[in-house]
Amino acid sequence: MLDRWSTALVRPALHLVAQRLNTLGITPNQITVSGFFIGLLAVPALATHSYILALLFICINRTMDGLDGALARIQGTTDVGGFLDIVLDFIFYAAIIVGFALAEPAANALTACLLLCSFMATGSSFLAFATIAAKQNIENPVYRNKSMYYLGGLTEGTETILFFIAMCLLPDYFSRIALVFTVLCVITAVTRVLAGVHTFRQHPEA
Repeated sequence: MLDRWSTALVRPALHLVAQRLNTLGITPNQITVSGFFIGLLAVPALATHSYILALLFICINRTMDGLDGALARIQGTTDVGGFLDIVLDFIFYAAIIVGFALAEPAANALTACLLLCSFMATGSSFLAFATIAAKQNIENPVYRNKSMYYLGGLTEGTETILFFIAMCLLPDYFSRIALVFTVLCVITAVTRVLAGVHTFRQHPEA
């Protein structure tokens, strides 16, 4: 829901950094993979209750996720880059929730499972829509620079990082925050399913 505004806000700064990285011969895929492994360091940090350190790794990951896209717009987007970006993002998001479950299994495990289930709903609806939209050559008027049709919703990347920040700063309230996030993810999944059914009925397969 907030991605289009947050992207417009940070894009100029990311572009400046990406220009420098381009002169150094760094590729978008290198940024994507490096950011992914740095982000995974948040999991052991969460498991050992080092929440501020985990937040640092999360923020670095999200910054590098923006940088790879900015660099790709300079060097040219590729299917490999788009594939790596979306797959590693989904793994990263799930891993962070696992980290909170490891931190306090008795208190956090159930709500972490519910949130992961809602992630499956949002992720599958997102990817299934993108697959059929590509098959039917349906273009996205909002995110034209994306490698696939980027279907939005209540819980996009910006909302996810805001919830992760809240969880790290208020770890004792993880379950409550996770339940709110779960409800929003379920609403997102439902609206994506309804939007998908409506869209594909309007664009029957040739």
